[in-house]
Amino acid sequence: MYRSVNSVRPVLKPVFELCARACSVSGAAPPRAPGDSRLPLRLLQFQNYDGTGQLRVGAQVVEGPNSSASPIQGEVVDITAALPNVGRDVKRLLESGEVGQHAVRQAIESGKHRLDVANVRLCAPITKPDKIICVGLNYQDHCAEFNLPVPEEPTIFSKLANALAGPADDIVMPKETEELDFEAELAIVIGRKGRHIPASEALAHVAGYTVAHDVSARDWQLKKNSGQWLLGKSFDGFCPIGPVIVTPQALSDPHKLGIRCRVNNVTLQNSNTDQLIYKTSDIIEFVSRFITLAPGDLLLTGTPSGIGATRRPPVFLQKGDVVECEIDGIGCIKNAIV
Repeated sequence: MYRSVNSVRPVLKPVFELCARACSVSGAAPPRAPGDSRLPLRLLQFQNYDGTGQLRVGAQVVEGPNSSASPIQGEVVDITAALPNVGRDVKRLLESGEVGQHAVRQAIESGKHRLDVANVRLCAPITKPDKIICVGLNYQDHCAEFNLPVPEEPTIFSKLANALAGPADDIVMPKETEELDFEAELAIVIGRKGRHIPASEALAHVAGYTVAHDVSARDWQLKKNSGQWLLGKSFDGFCPIGPVIVTPQALSDPHKLGIRCRVNNVTLQNSNTDQLIYKTSDIIEFVSRFITLAPGDLLLTGTPSGIGATRRPPVFLQKGDVVECEIDGIGCIKNAIV
């Protein structure tokens, strides 16, 4: 027996309005080393409403860390128009390394190729990642709600790339599950290839951070398929991300950010990334012992307490529900269950 959070379904707003609640955290922008071309940026992917469906890359300069301005308001620079060779998609841009970063800086400073973001459709800020790697039981409060000890090492699983979805895409509820659950997560975006990366060098491999929703079919994750998690985590559309990738230079501390999940405007998860057990450097060091990390790879860092499966009675998602996952300083994604 389960119940659903079943308030009146809110009207889905255009995705460019979703981050207006992103909270402000004060602090000066971290200084850049001499010659460092990396800017405090928001990177995004979008489509124009021209019927072509062409994926394009956009960038915004952030005034300071955790800026209170909506990450998707105002103007963006059309990087695809400015840099057709490296700006076809964000993954290609990351693969171009410092050359691409320097070119983006020049494109922004040129003052050309400006678009009003209200006139474009936002897409997932990374498409076709080589890997989507996830960490389970990685929040202190999440372990506590399961009455489990803190893991002695990161608990790693994966989602398949078909699960990737955009920040306002609908999530199709599979007919195979009756236990659809929500998980708001901070996702690390890899920007530099590496293997056996020491924790002391891990942050140099980070392109930025985004919001992820680790949608989970609990029956297929925990009760079927011999207890293997892959199928329950990898239905089509089970990993919405976005709305932007925020570079490390635009966040004062990614491990001190409020993180929330709302279902039909009811807050069910409300925590902070300071509850993370294994943080960015720890995760990259551990995963890269086994796997070569590549630009565009996504590392989902885990979810805090409040998931539907641990509630009494459980709260599972139903068709018509609308789920918002939000992280301060990054933004909010909003997806309807259909």
